[in-house]
Amino acid sequence: MARIPAGARRQPPAGPWPRADAAPRLTSLGWPNSIAAQFSFWDDRYEGRRLFSELLGTFFLVLVAAGGGIVNARFGGHAVPAAARVVAPALMVMAIILFMGTVSGAHLNPVVSAAFALRGDFPWKRVPAYVAAQFAGAVLATLLLWALIGRHGEAGLTLPGPGIPAPVAMIWEMVLTTGLVSVILGTASGAQQVGAFAAIGVGSYIALAGLWGAPVSGASMNPARSLGPALVIGDWTDWWVYLAGPAAGAVIAAGIAYVLRGRGGGPHGRRAAQGTLGMLWPSRAGGLRPAAAPAGPAPASPPPDGPPPASPAADGPAADGPAPDG
Repeated sequence: MARIPAGARRQPPAGPWPRADAAPRLTSLGWPNSIAAQFSFWDDRYEGRRLFSELLGTFFLVLVAAGGGIVNARFGGHAVPAAARVVAPALMVMAIILFMGTVSGAHLNPVVSAAFALRGDFPWKRVPAYVAAQFAGAVLATLLLWALIGRHGEAGLTLPGPGIPAPVAMIWEMVLTTGLVSVILGTASGAQQVGAFAAIGVGSYIALAGLWGAPVSGASMNPARSLGPALVIGDWTDWWVYLAGPAAGAVIAAGIAYVLRGRGGGPHGRRAAQGTLGMLWPSRAGGLRPAAAPAGPAPASPPPDGPPPASPAADGPAADGPAPDG
C-alpha cells in the first residue's frame, strides 16, 4: 500500500459526513439547518399540492362511502351488502393514507384538521383551506355519482336509523368520533412511531365502528362526508347531527391525548399532521433535504482509520430526542 508523504494532508474519502473545508451548517437542535427547518411548519410553498391531495383523497373516500348506498339503491337494494358498505370506506382510507399521506397528512375530515391544530401539530391558518378542499372533494364525488348513476332518494346520505332521535344520533357520532380521532392522534404521536402502519389502525377503527354503529347514526364521523352529499342532493335532514357530533368528539379526543401524552407539537406529530412535502422530499436543486442528524456532533474530518459509524435512521428516536409528544 502506498505511503502518504510526511507533511501531506490526508484527503477524506467520499461519504455522508461533512468535509473539513465544507461551508459551516447550523446543527443546533439536533438537525442540520434545523433553525430554518422549524419555519417549514408555516411554509406555504407546497400548499397547492397539499390542498389538491386533500381534495383528491376526500373525493375517493366519498366516492366509496356515498357510492355504496347509491349503487345498492340503483340495483334493487341487495347488490352491495351492508357490511361491505361500511368496510369499503375503511379500506379506501387505508389506501389513501399509504399512497399520499406524506403529501398533506391525509386528514380527509374537517374535524381531524381541527384536532391536529388543537394539539399544536398543524397551523390554524391552514385549517380553513383544508376544510374547503375536503368539502370540494365530497361535492365533486357526489356530483359524479349523481351524473353516472342518478339520484335515488336518500341513498348516499348519512341519517339517523329508524326510530333514533336526532340528539341520540348526535351523541352516538360524538362517541364514535372521539374514538376515531384518538386513534389518529395516537398513531401520529412520537410515543407510538408506527409510521405507515397508522393506516391499519385508522382503517380498522373505521370498519369496526361502522359494523356496529352504522345502524344508529350511519357512523359518518366526518362532516365533509355527510354534508357534501347533503348539499348536492338538497336534503338537510338532521344535518346538524353530523356537524356537532364529530366536532365535539374531536375536542374530547384532543383533551384525551393531552391527558395521555401531554402537549403536542413534537416532530413526529408535525410530520404526520402536515406531511413531509418540502421537508424530507428532494429539493428543486436535485439534492435531498436533510432528514436527520447524527447522534452526536459531526466530526470536522473523518477518523484516521476506517469510515465513521453509521448515522441513525431518519425517523429513529435519536433523531428527535426528548421533544414534546406529537
